Amino acid sequence: MEPSTLIELAVRYLLVMLFFPFSALDKILNFRGAVGQAREIAPSEGIATLLILAGLFVEIVMPLGILTGTADRLSALVMAGYCMVTALLWKQFWKPGDFWQAGDSKARGLFWDFLKNFSLAGGFLLLTIGTDAAGFAAFLADPFGSSHPYSRLQ
Repeated sequence: MEPSTLIELAVRYLLVMLFFPFSALDKILNFRGAVGQAREIAPSEGIATLLILAGLFVEIVMPLGILTGTADRLSALVMAGYCMVTALLWKQFWKPGDFWQAGDSKARGLFWDFLKNFSLAGGFLLLTIGTDAAGFAAFLADPFGSSHPYSRLQ
């Protein structure tokens, strides 16, 4: 494998490593706790369980798509949406009411997590559409296609 290919793979892994394997493994090993956390927004335990299973699917399958280059742009778009939705549902820094309190506060901790989620979404959107209109047009023309990240480095 060419050094440039290894660098491309390493950069992509840095973007997804939070989810695969760490967050996915945490959900698997602490499934009941994850369902309990999802229960904060879900109307029933059954729906909370479905949310966690959907999250597991996203956190395992989409990073693999990004890493392998298989439908990587669509996978990155799904991950961007996942990051934004989880920020809006679980990182609601505006709710605790202690954002402007002196010293540490729950709201400021949530705020930084909220921003990190949206920053990750930005990185995933860069994989999805690139940095110009041509990348966006290419994605729209073939959303299930691959960007062939490793073939151009040969």
